[in-house]
Amino acid sequence: MNSYSKDLIAASTVPIVLSILQRGDNYGYQIIKEVQDISGGELNWKEGSLYPVLSKLEQNGFITSYKKKENGRTRKYYSIKQDGIKFLAAAQTEWSSINRILASLWKAQPGLKLG
Repeated sequence: MNSYSKDLIAASTVPIVLSILQRGDNYGYQIIKEVQDISGGELNWKEGSLYPVLSKLEQNGFITSYKKKENGRTRKYYSIKQDGIKFLAAAQTEWSSINRILASLWKAQPGLKLG
């Protein structure tokens, strides 16, 4: 299992969450499970770190929430809004560009020699 820097995790959380919500409405625990599944277990988010992100996304108008009762349990679902879709499109362009730049640099210099 990889250990990613906190900065990389922080930078990628919003586009990951918005990408999952673009696929359909979802609730916190299921978002955590999807991230774990999609990453092959390399990303293991905790509820305490996801819910502040969801709250901030809602405050910024990127997502909305609603409560839904299922099997006697009420869950808070999140849904992406049009502004969230626009933000995600911009993030996809940025991440793709950065990925292309790094891939090009690392292909030109395979393996860094330290020391």
